[in-house]
Amino acid sequence: MSNLVNEIGVRKDFLLCVDSDGCAIDTMEVKHVKCFGPCMVDVWGLQQWEEEILNRWNVINLYSMTRGINRFKGLLMALQEIDKKYTKIEGLEAFYDWCEITPQLSNKSLEEEISKVDSICLKKALEWSNAVNASIKKLPNEEKKAFAGVKEALQKVKEEANIAVVSSANREAVLEEWEEHGLLEYVDVIFAQDAGTKAKCIADLLELGYDRSNVVMIGDAPGDYDAATRNGVFFYPILVKKETESWKDFEENGWKHLKEGTYAGAYASQKYKQFRDNLSGN
Repeated sequence: MSNLVNEIGVRKDFLLCVDSDGCAIDTMEVKHVKCFGPCMVDVWGLQQWEEEILNRWNVINLYSMTRGINRFKGLLMALQEIDKKYTKIEGLEAFYDWCEITPQLSNKSLEEEISKVDSICLKKALEWSNAVNASIKKLPNEEKKAFAGVKEALQKVKEEANIAVVSSANREAVLEEWEEHGLLEYVDVIFAQDAGTKAKCIADLLELGYDRSNVVMIGDAPGDYDAATRNGVFFYPILVKKETESWKDFEENGWKHLKEGTYAGAYASQKYKQFRDNLSGN
């Protein structure tokens, strides 16, 4: 807690928790299309069914209500489908067990499990995750841009709100991307994959004494909404394929509702309906 206090510095009246991939930074689609899915196909040798499997990977991770799921949970869902429909995935049960019991879905936790359980699926999952990280690093900078309107929104709220990045992405990648696009200067603290669940990260921040009615989680995925609701704070959606409009609306309307205490009720309900309709239609 003392480290968090030091990072935040002066606690302001409001708190914005902001997701990174697919929310502030336009990296989610390119990472899944060019890195996550293809690396899975390569590691498990699924080239025979590549097109269908990659299409399903993108639906699971980008265009449905499981958008933004942790990488290992998304991998488990995909492998379970592949196991049933295409080819048996050896050792899948051990990977399922780890996903269910581990307190931290991360490479480090997976390495610890591999030291205790000899499973080819666990080993391949770690190989895949490392390959994904390496592949993401190779993406050209022009394919990793901030969405228009993010910087303007953060600039507007910075004087009255602390800003925390709350992401399930790799910490190194988050730091690099936010610095690259000049956003890091507005951020007080960063929570990434190694910090635990988004719900836990928000809960840790709330221990600093914020009024829950002054806190909003800005995100693009159901996991962001769940993390907000578990902590009794507001959720503001960045809509898929409408990201620029979403950020502009937050700057002009969402922030105003939060400041004036009118976010609850009709406005919050309207935003959630837009969010569900958007993912249902993709």
